[in-house]
Amino acid sequence: MAGFWGKRKREQEALAAQDSGLARHAEKALVAADERIRTTADELAFAQAELGESLTADLKAALDGVRTHLREAFQLHQLNHDEIPDTAEELRTRNARILQLCEWAEGLLDEKTGALAEVVAKVRRAPEVMAQVRADAEALAARVPQARAAVERLASRYSETAMRRIASAGDESEQLIAFATHGADVSERRRAAKQNEEANLALETATEAVRRAGAILDAVEDFEIEALRAESTLADVVADSRGDIVAARNAPQVPEVVAATAELEAALRELTPAAERNDPFTELSRLRAANTALDAAIDKANYRAQHPLPSLEHVQHAIDDADRQLGVARGLIAGHRGWIGADARTRLAEAERLRVDLPALLPAEDTREQALSSARRVAQLASEALQLAQRDIDSSRPQDQNWGGGGGQGWGPGGRRGGGGSDIVSGVLGGLVIGSILDGIFD
Repeated sequence: MAGFWGKRKREQEALAAQDSGLARHAEKALVAADERIRTTADELAFAQAELGESLTADLKAALDGVRTHLREAFQLHQLNHDEIPDTAEELRTRNARILQLCEWAEGLLDEKTGALAEVVAKVRRAPEVMAQVRADAEALAARVPQARAAVERLASRYSETAMRRIASAGDESEQLIAFATHGADVSERRRAAKQNEEANLALETATEAVRRAGAILDAVEDFEIEALRAESTLADVVADSRGDIVAARNAPQVPEVVAATAELEAALRELTPAAERNDPFTELSRLRAANTALDAAIDKANYRAQHPLPSLEHVQHAIDDADRQLGVARGLIAGHRGWIGADARTRLAEAERLRVDLPALLPAEDTREQALSSARRVAQLASEALQLAQRDIDSSRPQDQNWGGGGGQGWGPGGRRGGGGSDIVSGVLGGLVIGSILDGIFD
């Protein structure tokens, strides 16, 4: 008994020490959060002077919310030290809430001051970014005449559909460069007027305009290389396609192969003659798609020639066989529920689940093989369920086959001892899972 009370005392002392540590932690967190509010308020004042009200609105809203919730923390701390006695549980709950409020306040202020710091850095870097925008715009403007000349030269070789992606590159890039220069001017004027939010927006749009103008001019320079590469690839695909058409003659002439061959031949006939302007990108895409379709049709036809599609009668026969085996397994398990374990029941449940999906697979040719495979799987699972159920029944039968104590034979009809009576009774008893039913069965 003394040991029990000693253990109880040690537990109480440990809990009291934890509560004391929690209280000290809450007090320190409250002081730190209050000091953080004061520091952030100073930072907000400086940021408002530099950025204005709009760019600092998020931090101001966060600071107001933190102040409101921290008042709750101070009220809880006051309740911990007023003249009304508190239980240990009340003190523990209040201190935990104080810690929660302080941690939330610190996290929110960290998030908002971090975001504001990025804005401040962007504003302070604005003159440098603006100078870079003007320099980039000037350099891009010098490339526009070269781009126009390249477009004119390439238009004599490639069709209008191929040139569509770069035909207006000169005009578009000039417009974007002019827009970027105008955006830089607007940003400079807004910044001088202390309208920093509008100044940042104008500078961001000017930077994006310069980026897009550069991408358009780069596309003109890359077009010729891409077109030459497409023409080279097109020649290889043409040679490969002609070989595939020859090979298709030796493949099974099923409708899919015939149609895919005709489509590929049409794509070859419609290729632009060498002396005319062409669109290598479009021609390559169509020819490659037709070539791939013919390859797939030939592969499917060869596979089907080696693996004939099962007939509906064959699949239906497999389903009928699965149903028969399911019925046998279901009947045995239902008649001996008290002896059947989880393995047999699981096999039967999975077989029945697969059987439910079979009708949807049967009609379509594309899923007929799957239907046959699923039917065979159902039959296999039902067979396994039957074997496992029989194993459970055999292992659960009493070793002594006699009822009433004696001999090697059971009780037969009319009170006579017979050979098969104990098996019948054992089967009946195996299905009775409620023991109370057995109490007076032989009375």
